[in-house]
Amino acid sequence: MKIYRLSEIEEKDVFLRCDTGVDVSGPVREMIAQVREKGDSALYALTERFDGACLETLAVAEQEIDDAMRAVEPEFLEILREAAGNIRRYHEKQKRESFVMTEREGVVLGQKILPLERVGIYVPGGTAAYPSSVLMNAVPAQIAGVKEIIMVTPPGRDGTVNPAILAAARIAGVTRIFKLGGAQAVAALAYGTQSVPRVDKIVGPGNAYVAEAKKQVFGQVNIDMVAGPSEVLVLADQNSNPAHVAADLLSQAEHDTMASAVLVTDSAELAQKVSEEVERQLETLERREIARASVEANGKIILVDDMHEAIAVSNRIAPEHLELCMDDPFAWLGLVQNAGSVFLGRYNPEPMGDYFSGPNHTLPTMGTARFYSPLSVDDFIKKMQFSYYTREALKQDWKKVSRFARKEGLTAHARAVEIRFEEEGQA
Repeated sequence: MKIYRLSEIEEKDVFLRCDTGVDVSGPVREMIAQVREKGDSALYALTERFDGACLETLAVAEQEIDDAMRAVEPEFLEILREAAGNIRRYHEKQKRESFVMTEREGVVLGQKILPLERVGIYVPGGTAAYPSSVLMNAVPAQIAGVKEIIMVTPPGRDGTVNPAILAAARIAGVTRIFKLGGAQAVAALAYGTQSVPRVDKIVGPGNAYVAEAKKQVFGQVNIDMVAGPSEVLVLADQNSNPAHVAADLLSQAEHDTMASAVLVTDSAELAQKVSEEVERQLETLERREIARASVEANGKIILVDDMHEAIAVSNRIAPEHLELCMDDPFAWLGLVQNAGSVFLGRYNPEPMGDYFSGPNHTLPTMGTARFYSPLSVDDFIKKMQFSYYTREALKQDWKKVSRFARKEGLTAHARAVEIRFEEEGQA
């Protein structure tokens, strides 16, 4: 892993911020058009083309889920249930309450919190299966009160779905599951087909085609965010264990070749030892080819003068995952302004958040933590305002509203309040 002084690199080179350099907008637009025009028949054809699966039906039957529950080892089912419980307890704290204001006589103002009716969850397949993504997306939706949680996930060539994904879906309360992946799955959720119901919002990560499809259907439906390659930024001081830090970096590098793993430290000795450890540990990984490609393309170690400078670098980068492997991490947490999820201390590696501890793992990437937040219960609700005025209350304010409207040149707005007092000769 290459080591740089901060002055030797530009900020834009710390993380790979943009796309893969391949424009998939055209093929995605074509697939969306096919699904809109032909519905299920397009889904069957595209699934056979891209997933190699010739399906008889798109929907996952209850019997398939029952079989999956029996196929998954009991110990892992218990881990799934415990993880779901941790995620549920954390996200229960995020629930919002409606409110009513009656501070002025004759005036009632308020906000009503309503769950979305139906949401779609995209769960990736391909090089790895992620039951954790099922839990992270479905549990907050269920807490919000969403009536229908529709999940799509790519099938294998034999037309089946990974049993762990199906088991997680049942544990998390998913309503219906379809064997669909890629841009065609996003299109089906956005516009609906003969089999797949149209949803109000689509959440969950995917490949470049899925991300582009979510961009293109935004406005037709809502989306959570457009996720890029996974990122981890580790801030580590001289007392950190180099083997631990290297393992944390590689835990993100193994996601895909575009993932970014960066260490920022004020210790040249730690930097060198971590670099050596990364090389040693790479050879032990099952996904070492993916991890090595990620490290060589996007991994790096940055030397800074002190940890205050390290925090400043982190705030400019706004990483998806931020680890504070340093003495008294809570003392530094207050200085962190931009990060998706922060992992404090030397014994809280990022995978704890991926799977088990409770906070969500669907996070803003590519610097968007400057203005985006992790997936939460808020993503599955909408807010409706309401207000009420009696005649007596309006009488106190109508002239101010009329003046305001006429200042903006909107005389019909002004007339709407004035006309209510014409009979008294006041307008």
